Amino acid sequence: MAEWLYEAGIGEARAALVVDGAIVEARVEREEEGPRVGAVVAAKLVEARRGKRGALVMLDWPGEPLATLGGLPPGVSTGARLVVEITRMALCERGRDKPARARMADPGTLLGDGPDLAARIAASGVPVAVLHPAGADRLEEAGWGEVIDNVRTGHWRFPGGALWVDATPAMVLIDVDGEGDGLALAKAGAVAAAAVIRCCDIGGSIGIDFPSLPDRAGRQAIDAAIDAALPPPFERTAVNGFGFMQIVRRRKRPSLIEQVRFDPVRTDAALLLRQAERAAGTGELILTARSAVIDHIAARPHWTAMLHMRSGRPVRLVADAAAQGAGHAQ
Repeated sequence: MAEWLYEAGIGEARAALVVDGAIVEARVEREEEGPRVGAVVAAKLVEARRGKRGALVMLDWPGEPLATLGGLPPGVSTGARLVVEITRMALCERGRDKPARARMADPGTLLGDGPDLAARIAASGVPVAVLHPAGADRLEEAGWGEVIDNVRTGHWRFPGGALWVDATPAMVLIDVDGEGDGLALAKAGAVAAAAVIRCCDIGGSIGIDFPSLPDRAGRQAIDAAIDAALPPPFERTAVNGFGFMQIVRRRKRPSLIEQVRFDPVRTDAALLLRQAERAAGTGELILTARSAVIDHIAARPHWTAMLHMRSGRPVRLVADAAAQGAGHAQ
């Protein structure tokens, strides 16, 4: 049986598609990630570039983020007011950020944000269970913490081997590691790699490094294993003689890897607030973490106000240089 588990956390909504008790898709949607895909936003033309890079617009959105714009009509001058539709959210990559992508909105389209995580999973047709802090922690029971740990370390075990996953500016690289028969390892690694790609919603260019397989029939078996395990749409190359395959998937939103690996402070802040929502006890609710995490939460007082409202306890933030990871709440 398949079911979405959904949790509207403080500063972060999270959802997991659970099939037979295991998470097969994990999704996070955070405040301040900018307008979502499908958002229709007023904007000002900043630079009327042409060619593949498109034009550049400043969005009427908190923080005035930039977006690249394709399909700019001819004759539009810098400073012109436009209405655009977001086709890809802003992305965070190692060493650089990528602005959102947009197109000209259809005339008469109303301004508004795109569908949120709750709306998207509801539209999937799969039943949705909305979780509450006072109830059983079904996300954790399904393995949410393990998924986040795997993303953090880039290490995903599977029977007979493990994957090492790293995101570079050029592509996400997945290395299939293990001992024993190369073909058996590659087949198991193909299924595991497809599962990670789906779980983390990895888009764009993806490279998978399998054990070298000189036999053409063996390489074709790996091609078939990927085709069977990875939900479409995607494009791929055949596995070459060095064991490398490239996959390209549509990239609309940040992947879980980008969210967790490239923004560890926000990740730990969300984990600490989630822990605090479920903390037992009465009296003052104390959140202790390293300074960067505490400062991140303190800069958003509506988060602590929401925590106070949900827990019924006054909230105090404590910075501790010795605290590790997300810290603790009690």
